[in-house]
Amino acid sequence: MGFFDKLGESLRKTRDSIFGSIADLINAGEINDEMYEDLEEQLIFADTGADVAAELVADLRSAVRREHLRTGDQAMEALKSIIVERLKPDNEMDLSGKPAVILVIGVNGVGKTTSIAKLAHLYKEQGKRVLLAAGDTFRAAAAEQLCVWADRAGVPVVKHEEGSDPAAVVFDAVQSAAARGYDIVICDTAGRLHNKKNLMSELSKISRVVHKACESASVEALLVLDAITGQNAISQAASFIDAASATGIILTKLDGTAKGGSVISIKEKLGLPVRFVGVGEGIDDLMPFDAKSFVDALFLHD
Repeated sequence: MGFFDKLGESLRKTRDSIFGSIADLINAGEINDEMYEDLEEQLIFADTGADVAAELVADLRSAVRREHLRTGDQAMEALKSIIVERLKPDNEMDLSGKPAVILVIGVNGVGKTTSIAKLAHLYKEQGKRVLLAAGDTFRAAAAEQLCVWADRAGVPVVKHEEGSDPAAVVFDAVQSAAARGYDIVICDTAGRLHNKKNLMSELSKISRVVHKACESASVEALLVLDAITGQNAISQAASFIDAASATGIILTKLDGTAKGGSVISIKEKLGLPVRFVGVGEGIDDLMPFDAKSFVDALFLHD
């Protein structure tokens, strides 16, 4: 199955339940106030959030007037273009460091560990030498779980004893990668500590030690969100973003939700681009996010 086909299949629940109806509504109807009202209602139901839904409809109204659009097909293409522009990242990931370090952050249960393994597999397939750091020393057996997935991906892991300083694990992993010529270090982090202050402090410390371990390292911090929880996931994300200076989003379980509209509002509300999407349970089911491919698959007619 090709990239677009796999993406299209993963979005089937979302498309069949909501976005297919939106496409039908616009394509088949007249461009009038009733259509705009129905569209806004459908977008809210799709979990875009009420404010983003209203903005999308306002942008579409403006495009229709400005470009003198007359048909539903034209309006549909305009809406797709508006959504694509909202989803496009302002910049590319910085993997220029030697090594490039990727911190993976997020609450437990969102698919963080599996995303790390899938990310490792993705970069390994691109010919990169990848090392993992078992920086979640708080959760029982987190390192063992990471090691199981690392075996599947065929990459080594740096780990310490349970309960040890996670920043020390990351420090050692980055130093080791620099000394042994690894291209990328992907670091697991704790998903939840017993209070928010400890979580913030730990993530901030991990971010700081990377450059102490190796001055030539670059750092990206990817926040893992669960697409199934939608807008709730967005509201929970702020503390992680601030603590680790997050630079992007990994959105997991996109194939498991009928309300994929939250993807449209993530960048708007969090100020972060979606970098990768999880579209299944296999080791190769993590894809770099492409805005146009996503929107085309979202409104695809089977």
